[in-house]
Amino acid sequence: MSQSLFEKVWAAHTVKTLSNGQTQLLIGTHLIHEVTSPQAFGMLRDLNLKVAYPHRTFATVDHIVPTDQRQEPFADPLADAMIRELRKNCEETGVTFFDLPSGKQGIVHVVGPEQGITQPGTTIACGDSHTSTHGAFGAIAFGIGTTQIRDLLATQTMALAKLKVRRINVNGSLRPGVYAKDVILHIIRTLGVKGGTGFAYEYGGEVFDNFSMEERMTVCNMSIEGGARVGYVNPDEKTFAYLKGRAYSPVGDEWDQAVENWKSFASDPDCSYDDVVEFDAADIAPTVTWGINPEQAISVVEDVPTVEGAADGDKALVAEALEYMKLPAGEPIKGTKVDVCFIGSCTNGRLSDFEEAAKYIEGHKVAEGVKAIAVPGSQVVDAICREKGLHTVFENAGFEWRGAGCSMCLAMNPDKLVGDQLSASSSNRNFKGRQGSPTGRTVLMSPVMVAAAAITGEISDAREVFGVGELASA
Repeated sequence: MSQSLFEKVWAAHTVKTLSNGQTQLLIGTHLIHEVTSPQAFGMLRDLNLKVAYPHRTFATVDHIVPTDQRQEPFADPLADAMIRELRKNCEETGVTFFDLPSGKQGIVHVVGPEQGITQPGTTIACGDSHTSTHGAFGAIAFGIGTTQIRDLLATQTMALAKLKVRRINVNGSLRPGVYAKDVILHIIRTLGVKGGTGFAYEYGGEVFDNFSMEERMTVCNMSIEGGARVGYVNPDEKTFAYLKGRAYSPVGDEWDQAVENWKSFASDPDCSYDDVVEFDAADIAPTVTWGINPEQAISVVEDVPTVEGAADGDKALVAEALEYMKLPAGEPIKGTKVDVCFIGSCTNGRLSDFEEAAKYIEGHKVAEGVKAIAVPGSQVVDAICREKGLHTVFENAGFEWRGAGCSMCLAMNPDKLVGDQLSASSSNRNFKGRQGSPTGRTVLMSPVMVAAAAITGEISDAREVFGVGELASA
């Protein structure tokens, strides 16, 4: 019987069906960080339980780490307590910890793939919403809560209801200046932030076939923002090439055996899906958010929506978003003044993101009055960028080049908006207060679009600012 990758992975990891209809699922790889794991370890101690399979759990520190002054003790007592607690828990249980001195520290969803921990056909869980990132490798990856972290540490299993599968095809060719971030924002804009509820999203079509692994990670990362619990791409030769030689990838004969096994998990060509949605790549433009959730997005050449033009069920949310964002309804979003520009996060803090932005900012200067920061997603990304001289390109343009971490994606470290500053951000959420100020405003976009905003001091079309199409075809 033909099956999708989701069905194959689910079946391969099913321990049993529980009386409530949920599945007890074996989780092959467990990723943890400093924010959601301390309580889980505490629960284990209270129950006199041990970590059952410590070799299957990997830890890093990312959310609370300062990106400018990284000396310990951290200035924030809570952040300092968190890193010390994670360090202690890993030492006591034998869990591998990519600590600050390791040279491998970084955002958990950047570290897992670059270390070869993320592999096709596996189940992965982490106490973080954007664990769906790892689905780019043909894994089924879930974000989980603290009690589920406890369950995983104690049993390496968790209880889950099986999801439906929606296939999302994007066919044709993307136009110059359109990136993976634009693709996922366009998908969420179309299907909605609740459109994926109860679904795993399988991404396919010519665009995903042509995407690099890092581009696939960007799209899978934001599946959760579209309401899906899981997002994945079937593994292929690009997947295997990316993983070969990584620290935790198989070697020798085991590598060949692993690749054959990984291939077997890909969706069968004639399998059926619960739903199929088709997109034409030519319809996707450089996209930016205008509101307070990722569904509230438009192309950079469109006008900010009006309450009057919204569907009846959306009018209240549109009015709320317009009031919070302080954007004039019915006016072009292009030209909106920005205060802060941020390139980084688990969505767009990888090597290719900085390489692409560096191509365009070289020779330009950040506009006066704009604070621009570039934050690599891991110490490995930072090291490679430095080897390539990319950090110098950013610094010469007026960006601050920071240490690895989540940084301005969320308000758990010193990188925060002040007052009602407006941020052009390559991160994944534009919720109220997400970047640290209860009145701070976030506009999501691709790294190259952030770079264009930094140079002009306003939301801009990078194709006009940098001649993106011309450089892309040169």
